[in-house]
Amino acid sequence: MRDDPHPEAPTPHARHWYWRGVRGAISVPGLILASAFVGFASLARDAGLTLLQTVFMTGIVWALPANVVLIGAILAGASLPAAAFAVALSSIRLTPMVVALVPELRAQGTRKWVLYLLAHFVAVTSWVIAMARLRDIPREWRTAYYLGLGSTLVLVNMAVVTVVFLISGQLPPAVSAALFLLTPMYFLTSMWGSARERAGHIAMLLGLVLGPVFHVVLPGYDLLMAGLVGGLGAWLFHVATARKPSA
Repeated sequence: MRDDPHPEAPTPHARHWYWRGVRGAISVPGLILASAFVGFASLARDAGLTLLQTVFMTGIVWALPANVVLIGAILAGASLPAAAFAVALSSIRLTPMVVALVPELRAQGTRKWVLYLLAHFVAVTSWVIAMARLRDIPREWRTAYYLGLGSTLVLVNMAVVTVVFLISGQLPPAVSAALFLLTPMYFLTSMWGSARERAGHIAMLLGLVLGPVFHVVLPGYDLLMAGLVGGLGAWLFHVATARKPSA
């Protein structure tokens, strides 16, 4: 019997998929995130933080809004427990992302500590990239891919923060503020494009409309109320359309 002239290629090992994740971080979303951290570095320097403190915050807190909340707490003179509580409240928004991502990462035999480690890298950019690309990656190598993706985003932005912190005095404040707003704009457009159901679009539209309204009516609770009412409205829309008989 003759050997198969086209034998099946061996399955790439974890290192291969790790480097695929590294390359996946070098992308337009990654560039937008780095641009946003340019604004964060300038904000941290203006707030009186040292370079070491700013880089440490980038790597440990990671999520950009939580970093901004922490700086705000520092400027307000809040105690350490109060600052930690504020950062924790800000990071609660990432819980649905972790809940959605972990089942996509988990394979048979995946250890829990690996998932706990990878959960640290969950933020808007890494989550959007992963949810769009994990479906094309063999399940047993998804943790390696996401480790490469998440760790690269963190390390690159720690480097960006270091460089910008040292030269931020030369950037106009308007430029720093504009770069800082790129991440939420990217998140909104990415979520709109990746929504699999019309209810997702309804939720985003309701949030955009109700956010300014609740900011005037219930300042301090505007994001919470816009999320609750917008999410409830989107869910009711989904239930109503799902019950309609197909033609």
